[in-house]
Amino acid sequence: MKKLLLALFVIIANTGVGIAVEPKPGVNFKATNEVISTDSGNKIEVVELFWYGCIHCYTLDPYIDKWADTLPKDVVFKRIPAIPRKNWSPGAKAYYALETLDLDHKLHEKLFEAIHKEKTLNPVDEKNLIKWIATNGKLDTAEVNSAFNSFSMNAKLSRSFKMFKSAGATGVPSIIIDGRYLTSSTMAGGEQNTIDLMNYIIDNIRKEKTK
Repeated sequence: MKKLLLALFVIIANTGVGIAVEPKPGVNFKATNEVISTDSGNKIEVVELFWYGCIHCYTLDPYIDKWADTLPKDVVFKRIPAIPRKNWSPGAKAYYALETLDLDHKLHEKLFEAIHKEKTLNPVDEKNLIKWIATNGKLDTAEVNSAFNSFSMNAKLSRSFKMFKSAGATGVPSIIIDGRYLTSSTMAGGEQNTIDLMNYIIDNIRKEKTK
């Protein structure tokens, strides 16, 4: 893994990354603690680890959305709610419930806004999260409650917990690329730098795959 990280850094350095902070291994990006298996075939998988209660995730979200709207065909983007501690579980369940109910595209941004802009919602209050999704998704509370407590929910929460640990993340938002590299808005030096660094890492992984 250290050799892969060094090789990537050399390629990036030689191609001249157009971001404000010159990328340095261990500073602006690093190898994940463990290689994380992906399920996207030959495509390059990009995962954002986030939490609805994180203001930095909220500020990065529009940059991620804009980037995801124009993904190359060989790149797959996924959001995974992080669970480094137990009280983050309600927010994680909220996102997975939105996916189950096919409301993630409609309510993901609005949920962020309710917490950080309107300040009307607590991301650790599961009961109010259920009520909010039911109201804004125009669904019965029982249906949303069922999504929060579905048979597959525990497996999804376990995956979220393990991914955060395997990535070696210390906070959110964190970005995992190809299951091997980790960066974040803090490491990259800002929201736009995060997108730029993601693109260059992806580009050089693509070159590596075609060798």
